[in-house]
Amino acid sequence: MATNAVSSNPIGEETGPVSGRPPPVSDETKSTLADAAQSDTIGAHVPGQDAGSKVGTAEAHEGEKKVKSEKELERERKKAEKKAKFDQKKAKVESAAPATLSKNKEKKAKAEKKAEEDVLPEYVEETPAGEKKIIKSFEDPQYKAYNPVAVESAWYSWWEKEGFFEPEFTIDGKVKPEGSFVIVEPPPNVTGNLHMGHALPNALQDLLIRWNRMHGKTTLWLPGCDHAGISTQSVVENILWRREKKTRHDLGRPKFVETVWDWKDEYHKKINNVLRKMGGSFDWTREAFTMNENFTAAVTETFVTLHEEGIIYRANRLVNWCTKLNTSLSNLEVTNKELTGRTLLDVPGYDKKVEFGIIVHFQYQIDGSDERIEVATTRPETMLGDTGVAVHPDDERYKHLIGKKAVHPFIEGRFMPIIADDYVDKEFGTGAVKITPAHDPNDFALGKTS
Repeated sequence: MATNAVSSNPIGEETGPVSGRPPPVSDETKSTLADAAQSDTIGAHVPGQDAGSKVGTAEAHEGEKKVKSEKELERERKKAEKKAKFDQKKAKVESAAPATLSKNKEKKAKAEKKAEEDVLPEYVEETPAGEKKIIKSFEDPQYKAYNPVAVESAWYSWWEKEGFFEPEFTIDGKVKPEGSFVIVEPPPNVTGNLHMGHALPNALQDLLIRWNRMHGKTTLWLPGCDHAGISTQSVVENILWRREKKTRHDLGRPKFVETVWDWKDEYHKKINNVLRKMGGSFDWTREAFTMNENFTAAVTETFVTLHEEGIIYRANRLVNWCTKLNTSLSNLEVTNKELTGRTLLDVPGYDKKVEFGIIVHFQYQIDGSDERIEVATTRPETMLGDTGVAVHPDDERYKHLIGKKAVHPFIEGRFMPIIADDYVDKEFGTGAVKITPAHDPNDFALGKTS
């Protein structure tokens, strides 16, 4: 059991009566005790030291310091050396910073001053158009360094005037004995400016033409531009809408045709100027445009001749109808896109994207019975053009329906034959395919054979 430390009585028991105060300590006794405490460390009470006591201080334990080992001393020495080097490096950087900053400012000022001095005035070509270029001294500011504008100007007009790029013939007007070499430049469309896709092949063609010309052959590089009717019309219509918020119908046919020709003239000149800037060795005396009168006459003559020979004929065929331009497009102008599932696509005339690639199932009633045949399609809106249903000849689900007819639910009197064809994939959809000859090329071919 714990006891009361003061009274030595058990906890909970009352302390006995106080007998009285202890006798007073004499001044002599107090003095003796104080002297003993100060002179002997055993008698020192550290927590209650009087002010000025040195007990527990570094001074008191000076003689008791631990002697450091050689490793500890070496570690401290290295640490001191590192610190000294760091302080020295820091001081060096701080002292060099103002000088470096001053040098950078001075260098920048000199560069700016030099740039101001080196600014060349706009180059003015003094050579008359078509004349051989006037060569100036390299001391001329425009020629001290390579300046393409100054170096390359005037030359091409002189080359063109002198006819250096025209084919050379013998005196009697025949091809030279070394032979001939001709390239017809693939005519760029007048839909817009040229780009790297034109520059690279043109550079290669020019290389071949010049190489063969150097070998003495009769060479011709024929330049020209393509009117690209549908593409140009589309570009002009888009520009017209962006600039004036008008359509070709707002302008009317004559004014719109005039606008298209203005566009053609502008970009035809730009294209030819770029080809001249590139130094292409074209024979510009033969430059062609696909809607020039002579070409138009040649196209008409060829068309009529092929029609008379039966090579060109009239028939009901599928066309690629453009809902925006309201005209048919050639297969070359159509980009086919394979969809693997639900896809949102932009459609002309719609502000929001339209959903495609979703398979829709619906049923056709079989004529004369209560049975139905289910078809699957991603274009349910084309059912108005359906003329039949096709199944695979080996598909047991539909063998009994082959030869029968399905009834169109919306067009009265239209009965659609159910035919068998290997073209049908039994595993796709329901295995029954609706036939829309006016919509799909495969359906068109299938409809002609069935």
